[in-house]
Amino acid sequence: MRVQTWFSRDRLAVIAAVVAPLVLTVILVPFRGSFPNTDAALALLLVVVAVAANGYRLAGYLAALSAAVWFDFFLTRPYGELTITRRADIETTVLLLVIGVAVTEIAVWGRRGNAAANRRAGYLDGINAAAQAVAAGGSASELIDQVSGRIADLLSLRSCVFQHGKAGLGRPARLLPNGQVVAGQRTLDVAAEGLPTDTDIELLVETAGVFQGRFLMRANPASHPSLEQRLVAIAFADQVGAALAGTHPVDL
Repeated sequence: MRVQTWFSRDRLAVIAAVVAPLVLTVILVPFRGSFPNTDAALALLLVVVAVAANGYRLAGYLAALSAAVWFDFFLTRPYGELTITRRADIETTVLLLVIGVAVTEIAVWGRRGNAAANRRAGYLDGINAAAQAVAAGGSASELIDQVSGRIADLLSLRSCVFQHGKAGLGRPARLLPNGQVVAGQRTLDVAAEGLPTDTDIELLVETAGVFQGRFLMRANPASHPSLEQRLVAIAFADQVGAALAGTHPVDL
């Protein structure tokens, strides 16, 4: 397990960010008098772009900094010193840093967008699976167990249990259909405060105005689910409501 953790994609990117520019500049040292420094800078820039494309900000910044430092040390006069005397070399070094940072930010944005798209696809798959279970007429208790687990994972909960025909018992906080969480008369800022841990949270389940029950949830201390995650949890609960419709509902 430790080996897998150490050789994660981001750790490898950090190692490459430090080592790859150094290796390339050392390779170029014997030829530094036979080609312009701008050509060497372009070669280093390719390394920076390759590392930054991973989308890990620290690695991208380190690659840009490493490329600039080793370009200065090995390929600009006076050699072997972190000193630049020619204006063209100064401009080239600055461009290495600026372009490296710019490419890194673009890659980070793309990585986040891809991760968000994958999360949404996962949410939709989960909702579709629950909907298919309802349509197939499967066991309501099995669906409730499945949905309870999905909601617990989605919202980072310590527990999530379904209670038939109950609402408000124990005066818990409540997750509303619009994704807001209220405790008493106060609407919580979940993004900043997280879900409350000193009280249970209930998510009511109803279908066409007919009350079926509630999911009673207890959050982990560091649970800060996004609005999107809360709305997906509500969509899961709606599937349970659809499955329970007509099985001895209790009017609200």
